[in-house]
Amino acid sequence: MIHRPNVTVLTHQREGQNQGEWQRSECVLGYIPVVYYSALLCVGVPVNILTLVALSRLASRTKKALYVYLLALTSSDILSQLFIIFVGFLLETAVFHRDMPAMLLHSVSVLEFASNHASIWATVPLTVDRYVALCHPLLHRQISYPARARRIIAAVFVLALASGVPFYWWSDLWRASHPPTVLDRALIWTHVTIIYFLPCSIFLVLNSLIIHRLRRRRRCQEECGHSSSTAVAAPPHHHRLLGKTTAMLLAVTSVFSVLWAPRTAVIIYHLYVASVHLDWRVHLAYDLANMLAMLNTAVNFFLYCFVSKPFRAAVRDVLLLRGGPMAARNALRHQQVAVHASNSSLSDGTKRSQRDKAPHTLRVDAQVM
Repeated sequence: MIHRPNVTVLTHQREGQNQGEWQRSECVLGYIPVVYYSALLCVGVPVNILTLVALSRLASRTKKALYVYLLALTSSDILSQLFIIFVGFLLETAVFHRDMPAMLLHSVSVLEFASNHASIWATVPLTVDRYVALCHPLLHRQISYPARARRIIAAVFVLALASGVPFYWWSDLWRASHPPTVLDRALIWTHVTIIYFLPCSIFLVLNSLIIHRLRRRRRCQEECGHSSSTAVAAPPHHHRLLGKTTAMLLAVTSVFSVLWAPRTAVIIYHLYVASVHLDWRVHLAYDLANMLAMLNTAVNFFLYCFVSKPFRAAVRDVLLLRGGPMAARNALRHQQVAVHASNSSLSDGTKRSQRDKAPHTLRVDAQVM
């Protein structure tokens, strides 16, 4: 991304070649990407940490699998900001200009792709969970619980790390002067499939089913006029909560699909039409596409705040340093004490009514005793 001056003087070996075939493309953005990624890091890391704390409180209070998936998504976004933005774009490119041992560069590349894959695929079980909750509520009550969600997320992270290992041999698209090799083509298509085509296909299918189910339920409610609701139907507040959660899911997946589409298109264009190394326009498009894609690691906090009232309340409690897990346990303990007190008062009233109904002679004997 940061342009380092190239030797552009023609030598006798290059006189018979076209200048565009050997001269490296320049980064016309200069230091704009460095400023952008620095600002994105300064904003993204604090809001993701705040999101992590708020979601942890909600997970401890509600014991829902939903917040386990959101915690995994936020954690993977933090890892992406650490390895891709801080190490990859800022340290390697801006500070060291990639003048580092090749083994270290390739090892960092593995971590970058692994964190990137984890960030995307942590959303997939969340989408599946919301689909099951809406379309198969009875099954959702049986299979959706925090322990199971944690095992699923652990498997996702292990598979993401394993999927990043082949990208040890990923070529530097900004500096690879040779045409894409067979290995480059295989890695590029594997990358765009894992990172975009496959998860977006899952999002498209499940979200379409969710929207279709919501429209059919709304149409049914309008026809019935809310008067023929049976005892097995979920209460209205449950439907409102489910709608808010579904809206948050649709927002997260839609934003990802939009922000990552340019990068996927530019990589395929680089593979078949023009190289990033040789065409400054493709170089510029690749820089802008990466900047847009990395924005996805910092926007979920604002989506959660916009959609979810419990999340806004949890964030407010974190910022005001109140309502931690201990306070939640104390509140629960007070509620239990109040329930026990009401039960004891109810039992005392029952005993008094029974004594009032007892024969008068028994009351006299009791008084004597």
